[in-house]
Amino acid sequence: MDKRDIIKRINQHKKQPNLSYKLKQSAEAFTDRLFYTLFDIDTPVEENLNVLENEFRTLVDLACWDEGKPCIKIWEKYVAQLPKILEKLNLDAEATVNCDPASLSIEEVYMAYPGFYAIAIYRLAHVLYAEGFPLVPRMMTEYAHRQTGVDINPGAQIGDSFHIDHGTGIVIGETAIIKNNVKIYQGVTLGGLYVAKSLKSVKRHPTIEDNVTIYANATILGGNTIIGENSVIGGNAWITSSIPSNSTVFHTPEIKIKPLPNVS
Repeated sequence: MDKRDIIKRINQHKKQPNLSYKLKQSAEAFTDRLFYTLFDIDTPVEENLNVLENEFRTLVDLACWDEGKPCIKIWEKYVAQLPKILEKLNLDAEATVNCDPASLSIEEVYMAYPGFYAIAIYRLAHVLYAEGFPLVPRMMTEYAHRQTGVDINPGAQIGDSFHIDHGTGIVIGETAIIKNNVKIYQGVTLGGLYVAKSLKSVKRHPTIEDNVTIYANATILGGNTIIGENSVIGGNAWITSSIPSNSTVFHTPEIKIKPLPNVS
């Protein structure tokens, strides 16, 4: 097979006309600029908002495939919500400072905590998701996932003062609902009981009520599963049904003592 035939065959199998990786790169640059615009003291807000609008137009050109849907109009609604998003993120940062005895300052949380970064990109992506522009938000949260190990679907609904400690390995599904003052540690999964494409429009992931703490590697599954307020879920717990308010759930390890070797 000569080079011309190879090229021809590759082009025959490139079947997705909208699959431009420029979209992925543009979404990541947009995400970085958003984060710096909200938090970096040396980044000029007015100038950056103008750049962000132009970057958003590029994203629309690449990702708004429904010609009858004027995605560019989303920008005005989105940018108007940025102050509210920042207000929520400041509450998240304060929650981390108040929850983590290892935190030295609130500036450290903004700059060095992967859990906060994952929450920030989730909140910035969720508003776009809610406006009906889902692909770009998905790439934004996947960008954060790649950097932090925290996988939050932009469709999840998360309340105020959310704290993620350590973060690595956390998975929060699309239809999960997390209310206020919730703390989650590394390795936690808020997932579905099983996977089927027919469940696309069904609530598949659990609801976590106010003031719940979920420790490392706990797994909570199912759209009808509700963790009642003020509950504590211990590490490695496996939960597939609702837990009443003010509960403590823990995994009890089985311990077996090895018999001493016979040395006689």
